[in-house]
Amino acid sequence: MQEELTEFTRNKVWNLVPRPSDKTVIGTKWVFRNKLDEHGTVICNKARLVAQGYRQEKVIDYDETFAPVARLEAIRLFLAYAVYKDFIVYQMDVKSIFLNGNMNEEVYIKKSDKGTFISQGKYVKDMLNKFDLTQTSAMKTPMAPPLTLNKDPSGKPVNVTAYRGMIVSLLYHTTSRPDIMYSNFLCERYQTEPKESHLIAVKRIFRYLKGTPNLGLWYPKDSRFDLTGYSDSDFAGCKLDRKSTTGGYQLLGGKLVSWTRKKQNSVSTSTTKVEYVAAGSCCAQVLWMRNQLLDYYLQLSKIQIYCDSTSAIAIANNPVLHSKTKHIEIRYHFIRDHVMNGDIELHFIPTDYQLADLFTKPLDETRFNFLISELGMLNLEE
Repeated sequence: MQEELTEFTRNKVWNLVPRPSDKTVIGTKWVFRNKLDEHGTVICNKARLVAQGYRQEKVIDYDETFAPVARLEAIRLFLAYAVYKDFIVYQMDVKSIFLNGNMNEEVYIKKSDKGTFISQGKYVKDMLNKFDLTQTSAMKTPMAPPLTLNKDPSGKPVNVTAYRGMIVSLLYHTTSRPDIMYSNFLCERYQTEPKESHLIAVKRIFRYLKGTPNLGLWYPKDSRFDLTGYSDSDFAGCKLDRKSTTGGYQLLGGKLVSWTRKKQNSVSTSTTKVEYVAAGSCCAQVLWMRNQLLDYYLQLSKIQIYCDSTSAIAIANNPVLHSKTKHIEIRYHFIRDHVMNGDIELHFIPTDYQLADLFTKPLDETRFNFLISELGMLNLEE
């Protein structure tokens, strides 16, 4: 407890000021608990700082737990910034999966003089044991081209509960593994009535993870510190409703800190529109990250977003509406304002170097390995 209070003081979490005469002080206290397992054995001694307040209609003491929730992108952004500034990072009242990594933890974080490494190797082994896949052979990629997965109405049904359990387990693993994001979300579309062909596709993802259990995110110290984004989309890629899918990556100093993949809300008849919507989504995420960096006293402008559609870039740079944009919802046009204000710069990038391509289609082994290496992913054993 004293160590945590000392960290508050060292990091200047608050400043002491005189209490205003018209304000009531909210007291705080420490609450200590013993966490028990199913057999009643103490497995953890917990301490929590809580607030004490009162209601106006009736004076009553109650505990209001301080439970802030951080987005995973915020945690990865902080780690990337801490590596860049060579901060000493301390863990305070959070599960040990985040810092002081141990290979027995579900999320392993290793800090060294050269940088920080994040992986979930222990979790991979647990998943393989849970679903009885330890004896399967390893695969080089999570999904092979071309894309042939569909609804398969005449296929053999499989256990829905088991299928959904596998999907949820893989979803948690995307915390540190963007390389399985596309294949996992593609298989997720068929959770309602999964068939044997869908189960085979899911098992292939596990077989890929078996061959790369310690692959993770690498945040090196000796790298630049700038914010960039990559946006891409497929066109009518969903075979269920023919909607397109948006994919995007955001890198801080060349270090991957955020990634998104989302099916668009409506069916589009234009590749330009889907690319423009994807760029708008990437812009929104980049602006959120820029606001987060203000807490670290960093002000960024002219943030570069790379897109492989010249038409989408032309629309973002041209404030005059024309026929190609009349069917695009107004909320996606905010990217124009930020381009005009100099907050964002859209640049063309050839498809061969489009990192977000990893989110839009299954790839062959050579292309797949090239993209994950460009994203800063490596194997702990290498």
